[in-house]
Amino acid sequence: MASSAHALAEATPASRDKYVDLLRVASLGTVVLGHWLMAAVSVRGDGRAEVGNLLAVEPRLQLLTWALQVMPVFFFVGGFSHALSYRSLRRKAGEHGENGESGGGALYSVFLRARLQRLLRPTVVFIGVWGALALALQLAGREGGLLDVSLRLVAQPLWFIGIYLAMVAFTPPLLRLHERYGWGAFGGLVAAAGLVDVLRFGFGVPYVEFLNFAFVWLAVHQLGFLRVDGKLGRPYLLAGAGLAGAVLLVAYGPYPLSMVGMPGEKISNMAPPTFALLCHGLWLVGGVESLRGPAQRWLRRPRVWRAVVAANGVSMTAFLWHLTAMLGVYGALLALGVRLPEPATGVWWAQVPVRVVVAGVVTALLVTVFRRFEQPSAVVLGESGVSPAGARPAAALGVTLCLFGVLGLSMVGFGGLLEGRTAVLIAVRVTAPVAVAMTLVGWLLVERAGRGRPAATAT
Repeated sequence: MASSAHALAEATPASRDKYVDLLRVASLGTVVLGHWLMAAVSVRGDGRAEVGNLLAVEPRLQLLTWALQVMPVFFFVGGFSHALSYRSLRRKAGEHGENGESGGGALYSVFLRARLQRLLRPTVVFIGVWGALALALQLAGREGGLLDVSLRLVAQPLWFIGIYLAMVAFTPPLLRLHERYGWGAFGGLVAAAGLVDVLRFGFGVPYVEFLNFAFVWLAVHQLGFLRVDGKLGRPYLLAGAGLAGAVLLVAYGPYPLSMVGMPGEKISNMAPPTFALLCHGLWLVGGVESLRGPAQRWLRRPRVWRAVVAANGVSMTAFLWHLTAMLGVYGALLALGVRLPEPATGVWWAQVPVRVVVAGVVTALLVTVFRRFEQPSAVVLGESGVSPAGARPAAALGVTLCLFGVLGLSMVGFGGLLEGRTAVLIAVRVTAPVAVAMTLVGWLLVERAGRGRPAATAT
């Protein structure tokens, strides 16, 4: 991997925005570290292990989420990358005379496959491995304690995959709106997110809050389009407005302090997202954009850039498996009879660096095993695996199935596969087997709809 990263770093064109790659790695790395730190594993009086949340044990630390809840930065970076990718494909489609409805359908399906390969392939492998493990454990009668908690927790980060799938799927129409209205398209999404919260908190309209899974995250994603066209202007103004808005909403509105979900919380800023979280996203995006200058100078150092390239090549694999590594470390400690200190005590904090280092080593080992699934094959613009007329609906159906599959699995987890354990996704009950099946069928549809014969390679 090191030699490959070195070659890729050396071949980087001068026009590439290296800061975007740094933000992608840094945001996922911050999420991973945050999850490791927030896990408060303890053993109850009856000997059963449970996983709590450090932010619930020490509520004063919730203010740190205003800097460490960095998922908006990743979605902002996604908007930037998706806009460049779709415009590149669209340009090549025009060069090959692929216009009209049929050409547009093929273009959409190829775009989905190009953007989703590095996302869906490692995700499908992760789901397959954990699904098989969960089934084997259940058939063997192995259950209880940290194992049951692990089967539920390891699937939770899949919510991010589902939201990101939606962003990729909506890129073409929202990019067209951006190209026509600019800041107006972004403003429309912001206004829609605000209206949802008014209806939710002011008038008690049921289920309307789930619309903000789309409006809030797509608004942050839309900022990436504005960044591509150099329209962010003075990012410190965006940061200031976002921070002021978040402070006022939390201080005087119904919004909690934490920008991540808290156990037992009646209102969460994350699930579903709130207008306060959108303001938080504006503050973060404006903040990181204000640091672009010094960061770009730092990235001119060859060693730094090679490290960023190497990390980018395995970032999704590390994200998928980091909770597996962390829970594996705790499981090994319990199996060895190590007494776990009470969370947030002095002894617990003293052990944090050791646990983080060990979890990092285990994650690196898992990455070594599974990273090859993150390497995309060549995606080409040409005749798709289905007819051009059927390419768009097949791709759209595939990404929709994947979206609901991974979101459902993030809620129900891998436990109780044979009992049909359910969770409510918006207003629909889902089970783990159904969620897994939807993800696999959706992935196959996206792959087939976007596969083509060599024509023009998509970059």
